[in-house]
Amino acid sequence: MRKVNMREAKTHLSRLVERAAKGEGFIIAKAGKPLVKVVPLSRREETGPRRLGFLAGEIAVPDDFDRMGQDAIERAFRTHK
Repeated sequence: MRKVNMREAKTHLSRLVERAAKGEGFIIAKAGKPLVKVVPLSRREETGPRRLGFLAGEIAVPDDFDRMGQDAIERAFRTHK
């Protein structure tokens, strides 16, 4: 992970943050001593909690969904007389 000094971080903060957001984190150091690590937020943190309907329009549920595999299930549980 790249280490930058405080002065460089102040001068190039926008560029450094842009690179970190793309996955290239970095460490800010003062007098050569590491102080903080800057890393991108995970996608889940950025978007917040998942919502119902987040795949609306992307998935089609067949009309016979509740009957799919019905014959196989009936055969498996059919009692023999």
